[in-house]
Amino acid sequence: MGARDWLAGVSGRKAYALASLLLLAPCYWQPRLQAGDLSNLIYNGWLSGLLEGGRAQGLEIASRWTNVLFDFILRGLFRALGPEAAQRISVSIAVLTFAWGAFAFVSVVSGKRAWYLMPSIAMLAYGWVFRMGFFDFYLSLGLCFWGMAVAWDPKPWRVAAALPIFLLAYFSHALPVVWMLGLLSYVSLARPLTPKRRALLTANFVLAMVVCNLLVAHLMFIEGALAPTAAASGVELAVFGPKYYAVLAGLAAVWGVLFAGLIRGSGARQVVTGIPFQVCLVAASAVIAMPITLMIPGFYLALSYVGERMSLGVAVCVCALLGAVRPRLVERWALVAVALAFFALVYRDQRALNSREDQMQNVVARCGFAASFQRSAFSDRLPPALPSEVKHAE
Repeated sequence: MGARDWLAGVSGRKAYALASLLLLAPCYWQPRLQAGDLSNLIYNGWLSGLLEGGRAQGLEIASRWTNVLFDFILRGLFRALGPEAAQRISVSIAVLTFAWGAFAFVSVVSGKRAWYLMPSIAMLAYGWVFRMGFFDFYLSLGLCFWGMAVAWDPKPWRVAAALPIFLLAYFSHALPVVWMLGLLSYVSLARPLTPKRRALLTANFVLAMVVCNLLVAHLMFIEGALAPTAAASGVELAVFGPKYYAVLAGLAAVWGVLFAGLIRGSGARQVVTGIPFQVCLVAASAVIAMPITLMIPGFYLALSYVGERMSLGVAVCVCALLGAVRPRLVERWALVAVALAFFALVYRDQRALNSREDQMQNVVARCGFAASFQRSAFSDRLPPALPSEVKHAE
């Protein structure tokens, strides 16, 4: 390896390190992490410690094989480092897994490292799924993107290498695994086909998803399906209200310009009949066909927000489609500007939530409740104050 190649490699490693630090900044820039169900996961980690120590009689830990990986990570860090460090580190692991998994998938599909799309991936990493605190699902989706990146070129050794990744993702959450395996099945079938036959295959996949949704509705309790307008409304970025629609509009405008450039450069027919576009179409159709809420027999809790969750995967598939574009300088900076606007709004809203929690803690402290609670039997290693947000089971 020559000196020039070595310097290029060092520069590349530094770029990844710097990007990782920037990705993690929102996990540390406020006194508390505002991520919906995270507070419930922290409480469960604390409670599991009491159960294992025999200090919570009458309760027991249920055994499960999925929707548990993030909980295991959080619980282990809780024991070793306490609640504050545990939540920061475990969420950081999930963010890096998702962001770099999405980046790897986009790079493999587009055939190049699409660094200019990293601001978009960062915005998606801190979108609706993150704010709801669905971290087992979030971590599973990130692992599935890693598995998709490995198995995109379906050589036997690559498929074998991807299987442990998908198995690990299943321990985190089953839904992204089923979704990604369906996409891989489509890609493996579509790759050798002519454009005309590929379009027919896509139509059959979409029809099959509609039929499956009808069967699921007949066999299980479901609550509706995500309307096409809702699926396209950018639920992933509207994390704290309608004011984020301006950011969404800016992102949609830049993506539209990039897609127009892709059409001009490659031709409409080649783009529309290409596998990346067809994957976006199949993925979006799956989200639209999915029910909002699904009650699976044998489970006590419903699987909710199914379509909203999977819209995150669709957005990453769109990034993979746009990764083949050669953006102009103005388009690169436009994506950076949109991302800066998004994170500025997120910072302001998180600061407001933290300020409100500080006020609530002060009120509780003045009432004397905090002191009496600290003297309770279970006061050792209590979790921090929990965010006053709606908690929802994953």
